[in-house]
Amino acid sequence: MKRILMMIVMLVGILGAETEFAEPKPSIDNPRQIVFCITEGDDESIHHVLSSANNVLKFYGPENVEMCIVAYYHGIRGVLSKEKEIAVRVDALMQYGVEFVACGNTMRTKKIKESELIDGTEVVTAGIVEMIERVKSGWTYIKP
Repeated sequence: MKRILMMIVMLVGILGAETEFAEPKPSIDNPRQIVFCITEGDDESIHHVLSSANNVLKFYGPENVEMCIVAYYHGIRGVLSKEKEIAVRVDALMQYGVEFVACGNTMRTKKIKESELIDGTEVVTAGIVEMIERVKSGWTYIKP
């Protein structure tokens, strides 16, 4: 009986737990700056990154987040307009202000034209350098 009571107390504690925000708390004036990358080209990996980004937006609220998703290597597939199912999700995230960035080096290597990208995708010289510079300037890097 004592064991069951202890388990109930623990379960109530877990269900009632809330995230404590680090200072300064996220706000319009001080948004969380988060950068994700898509480096793998399979559907599951791409959707995992997009779902993780969506979860972060839901939790903080899109007005309290600046978010960028950088696609390079095989992950460039995540910003190709011909990938209809993925493109719908990318477009939805763009509507909430999420930036999508494609690696120019990957595009050149894979012979991808800018016209093949989802409208609104920015192209940079090197995706990995974009990641480094964002992290260096204070963005939080998330690799789901």
